[in-house]
This record gives sequence, C-alpha cells and structure tokens, in this order.
Amino acid sequence: MELRHLQHFVAVAEDQHFTRAAERLMVSQSGLSASIRALERELRAPLFVRTTRRVTLTEAGRALLAEAERILAQVRTAHEAVAAVQGVLRGTLALGTEQCIAGVHVAGLLAAFRRRHPDVEIRLRQEGSGALAEEVAAGRLDLAFAYRTQDDTDQLRSVALTSEPATVLCHPDHPLAAAGAALTPQDVAGEVFVDFHPDWGPRRTTDAAFAAAGVRRTVALEVNDVHSLLDLIDENLGIAAVPRHFRHKRPSLTALPLKGMGEAEYETVALLPPERSTSPAARALIMLLETGDLATPQGGAHPS
Repeated sequence: MELRHLQHFVAVAEDQHFTRAAERLMVSQSGLSASIRALERELRAPLFVRTTRRVTLTEAGRALLAEAERILAQVRTAHEAVAAVQGVLRGTLALGTEQCIAGVHVAGLLAAFRRRHPDVEIRLRQEGSGALAEEVAAGRLDLAFAYRTQDDTDQLRSVALTSEPATVLCHPDHPLAAAGAALTPQDVAGEVFVDFHPDWGPRRTTDAAFAAAGVRRTVALEVNDVHSLLDLIDENLGIAAVPRHFRHKRPSLTALPLKGMGEAEYETVALLPPERSTSPAARALIMLLETGDLATPQGGAHPS
C-alpha cells in the first residue's frame, strides 16, 4: 500500500467527487481512478459507491478513512519532526476552536506564533467541542481549544487551561432580574432558554448539570453563535445559563450567579492527540501559550 493511494482515497472521500479531488490533487482523473482501483484490489473490498453525480463511502471505506487520516497525520508529524530537529519549524498547524473560548486569546496566540514561525501554514476551523474532539482524535486537527465534554482516551488527551462557574443572563425587565441574588436550577425550571447547538461545550455542560439536578429545562431558541444568543436575550425572548465571562460581552443584560450545579463548571482545555503523535507545530503553540510569551520580537509589530 502506497501513501499516495491513501492520499488519493482521503481526497475523494472528502470531496465526494473524483473530478474535484483530481483537480485539488493536480492529477489526472484517470490516474486518480486507477489509484483507487489499485487500493480496492489490495484490500479486496469496494471503498466507494459510485453514481453519476457523487461518490459515497461503503462500510469498508468508512473503516479505512479513519485509519488513513491517522496514518497520513503521523507521516506529516514525522516530516515536521525532522525539520524541527534541523532548526526550522515548517509544515502546517491545523487548529480548531470553539467560539468565545475562555483562557486563551486565539487570535493573539496565532499572531505571536506566526511571528516566530513564519514558515508554518496556519489553518483554523471553528466548530463545537464535540466535533473538535473527534477531529483531533482522527488526526484531522493538530489540536483544538474547546470545553471539556469527555474523558481522555487512547486517541485524545487534554491540557486544562481554565474553568469558570455558570451565570444566568436575562433582560433587565425579566422577573428574575428583580431577585438580584444567586439562582439554582430549580429557580429557573419553568423558564424559556436560549442555548447553543447540542454539540457546543457550554450546552453539553449545562444539559448535564440540569439533568444531575433533576431539573428539566426547555431550550426553545437554539443558535450557533454567541452574538445571536445575546441578541435574543436582549429582546427578552428567553434566558441563558452560560460561562461567567459571557456577561462582559453584553453589560446591559442582568447577570446572576447560578448555584446548586454540583461539580459542574465550564472547563476550557487544549485537546491534543497522544504525545507520540503530537506535531512539532502543536507543541510549539502549547509552549507559547504556557509561557505566556506573546510579546512581539524586537523589530516586529503588534497586530492591530
């Protein structure tokens, strides 16, 4: 089995189209088709269901995809490790992050990283914490900044960054605002909630905490960005239980501490593959974050 066969297979799986994959790989479509057929012969199984409009993975193809992505990620890490030993950090840093993450200023961190390692291509993807964990474990991302939503596994480890308690945000005219005191899950049981998609870290933490408290809540307004959530609360359409730092994004809203959630806190982590599979670029980024050395080198310029 040749690496190029796996590269061709992953490209077709991602694009779900031979012509687009061939264009991206800059190979002929006939050559790409021949490469896939050779891989199918070696594995003695069809990898794609082909139609006139698209291709989809077979069961065997889905099983191969996860392993192929992991193998290619390890090969890339090996190349980058050799370059790092030679004193030059090259390659790609594939980073994922959830919106408005606490404990790390992603834009500032990436700007500092680029100043120190200009030969590394930075790629950024924004998703929910659940999807980010899967992407890191599969080798599609070098690391991700997310909320803790699961325990570490053989394919995924975490580095704790910070944690914070829950806050209820509501409109100043909402009846809860008049209380002016800390609330419990039982106090807000009958309220209409604004919250994120279930894949988001804060949503998962809040759902788990309310379930542990034996309180059922109604999430009637579901959004995929922080500002939409704040806008809906600002129109008095619902309340939200969110990480405490969200209150600073809309000071006009009333923020009340939410107690009685047991051990539940919103914990921000850096998600990484196993130590042996962590890329040099990911190691360099984490080191930069841990040392806090984000200043502009002499002769450089701060980003605006």
